[in-house]
Amino acid sequence: MMILITGGSKCGKSSLAETLLNDISEQKYYLATMKPFGEEAQKAIIRHQKMRKEKNFITIEQYIDIDKIRIPAHSAVLLECMGNLCANEMFRDDTIFYPVEKIIRNLKSLYSATDMLVIVTNEVGMDGISYSAGTMQYLSAMAELNQNTAQMADTVIECVCGIPLVMKGEIPC
Repeated sequence: MMILITGGSKCGKSSLAETLLNDISEQKYYLATMKPFGEEAQKAIIRHQKMRKEKNFITIEQYIDIDKIRIPAHSAVLLECMGNLCANEMFRDDTIFYPVEKIIRNLKSLYSATDMLVIVTNEVGMDGISYSAGTMQYLSAMAELNQNTAQMADTVIECVCGIPLVMKGEIPC
C-alpha cells in the first residue's frame, strides 16, 4: 500500500504518518531526507532520531539518490519528506536539475520493495506569489511530483489543522 500525506507547514502530516505505522509488525524504516545545515539542524535531527527509535523505526538518512537504499522485503517505509528530497536533488550542483522523472522512478522502485510506503509531502505554491526562476522551477517540480505520486498512491490524505481529510482511498485500520 502507498499512502501520500500532504498539507501545509505544521499541520500534523508527520504525526499522522507515524501513527499509521504504529501497529505495523514488519520492520519499519524512516527515510529522512533533511540535510543538516548548522548546529541547530543537527540537534533537531539527533532528537528526531531518538524519538523514532523509541517508536521502533530504523532511521536511514538519505538526502539524494533514494534508489541506492536497500530495504528488506516486507518492510514498511516512511519517507519524510518529498519537499526536501526534491530540493536536494534539484539544487545539489551549481546547475538546476529537474528531478521529477528520477524521483518518480525511485519511488516506484522503493514501493515495489515494501509492503507499505507512506510519503509525506508539502503543499507549496498556493500563495500566488511570483518567486525567482529557481524557486518557481522548484514549485513546478513539487506540483508535478505531488500529482504523479497521488495518481500512484492507494490513499491520499490532506492534513488541515491536524485533521486528516481523505482525498482518495481510505485510511487503513
